[in-house]
Amino acid sequence: MSSAQSTPSKYAEQLTDWLVELGYTHCYFVAGGNIMHLLDGARTRFTCIPVVHEVAAGIAVEYFNEANGAGRAFAMVTAGPGVSNIITAMSGAWLESRELLVIAGQVKSQDLATQGVRQRGIQEIDGVGLAQPVAKSAVQLRAPIPKQEFFDLVNMGSNDRPGPVFIELCLDTQGTPPLPVGSAITQNTSNLHATKDELEVVIQKLRGSQRPVLLVGGGVSRETAQNIQQSITESGIPVMTTWNGTDRIDASHPQYLGRPNTWGQRAANLLMAQADVIVAVGTRLGMQQTGFNWQEFGRNAFVIQVDIDKSELHKGHPRVDLPICGDADRFLEDLLPNIRGQWNEWIAYAHEVQEALPLNDPENETGDGFVSPYDFYADLSDLATSHDVIIPCSSGGANSVSMQVIKQKFGQVIITDKGLASMGYGLGGAIGAAMAHPGRRTFLIEGDGGFAQNLQELATVAVNRLPIKIFIFANNGYGSIRMTQKNYFGGAYLGCDTETGLGFPDWHLLFESFGISTTTLNRNWASDQNVIATLDSDEPYGYIVPIDPLQTYWPKIMSRIVEGGGMESNPLHMMSPDLPPNTFAKVTKYL
Repeated sequence: MSSAQSTPSKYAEQLTDWLVELGYTHCYFVAGGNIMHLLDGARTRFTCIPVVHEVAAGIAVEYFNEANGAGRAFAMVTAGPGVSNIITAMSGAWLESRELLVIAGQVKSQDLATQGVRQRGIQEIDGVGLAQPVAKSAVQLRAPIPKQEFFDLVNMGSNDRPGPVFIELCLDTQGTPPLPVGSAITQNTSNLHATKDELEVVIQKLRGSQRPVLLVGGGVSRETAQNIQQSITESGIPVMTTWNGTDRIDASHPQYLGRPNTWGQRAANLLMAQADVIVAVGTRLGMQQTGFNWQEFGRNAFVIQVDIDKSELHKGHPRVDLPICGDADRFLEDLLPNIRGQWNEWIAYAHEVQEALPLNDPENETGDGFVSPYDFYADLSDLATSHDVIIPCSSGGANSVSMQVIKQKFGQVIITDKGLASMGYGLGGAIGAAMAHPGRRTFLIEGDGGFAQNLQELATVAVNRLPIKIFIFANNGYGSIRMTQKNYFGGAYLGCDTETGLGFPDWHLLFESFGISTTTLNRNWASDQNVIATLDSDEPYGYIVPIDPLQTYWPKIMSRIVEGGGMESNPLHMMSPDLPPNTFAKVTKYL
């Protein structure tokens, strides 16, 4: 990367200069003819990372920005398949409320299809039409726009509730002369804050509470989490996190009570059901967080939700007694210094519940010769340092077990994309997160089925020698789909494993073809000094983790088919398998 040109010769160069002013440092892309001018401008202004497939570019950008490292990243794709390929990544960032700027090419403005014609220009497709449903803004530029308008457009992606921004430039627009030099003001702050009256209601509710819970979501920034650690401790407030908020507090913090979720920790789910006040901050309280039986969420509590998006506050599920539209960071900064609670009895009881309910349920079964995914994550949690980046994949057992078992250390960066829950997200995400934090070790954990969907990006890992430690849960298929077909359809398996039509490579040969070494782990891997040596190296490395195809995943929320073919789920606090009566009585004291 070299410094930006002082006098751009065309609009594409001027536009990339503006991106430099906005703090962008990295461009992930797949080259194409309809972005040739943009690429020429980006070449001398950014660290340009070519990837093999556009979806990986989008995922890498999402995780790069979410990892909160130095700089910002954007994706650049050509017209047609470049745009259609990145839509999955835009969908994931849209659902997770994360910044993702996509600069796309388009055919020359005079070649655009009109009057009902499907296509006129080569590779032409309506990029704006495809991107609009999963973008805060999607625009096509047939002529240059001035600097302030461009700044305002790009800033939409990080203002208020973040999300993707899609800007499509016709090829002739890219090559036109630059506009007259002007200035622009960058604003990336939200004006939405809780009112004094709303804040006072929350303070009084907490002061009168016996069993409160502060549920911290991904809308609370890592920077703010760093700044409020002392305030959390001094307030005495018991804290839980959503999955996206996992790394905002250390698992060993005495006030930390776990991660409630449909695939969360049983103890946390039970404690949430026994709380009398729930303050949910920076979480949209979607159905994964509340359970599909959302009517039971916070059944004994006064529920307060703080979110930047009014539509999430008034969507009708779950019941919210006090919705507050405001910035999550500002809310916590205003709230915590004003509460000093005496909740030691509640916290002590919560720790008793956690002690009574092991993260690896006694009902789980792992066959001989296989590694328990629960034991794996427990070992990984012990080995990982506060400096590590951890990227669990976005679906299947490799994700759900991580949600239940990982014991995070404050300072770690932990990211997944669970809203879309798309297979194949892990590798692209690990690439982006690793590049956002150069030199920090990055752990990627993904199932073999998901990894196969984007395995081409091993090339990107190898070329850039990224210190990513790749753990593949190898169970010869889609474990979660296999279990669904077993539990609900009597084992009528189809397309879920190698016996029903799927195919997988020899993982060792695949990694070797990219110049990346591998090893197969056994149950004692965490104490194997040869394995530890590879973990401590600065090189990428692959680890094949043999997972029992018949591995059970308890506890979990079970559903049942009701009359008419519909499904009905148990509430969060009623995970399966059922607890022994004496244990159930012990952990439901306030239920």
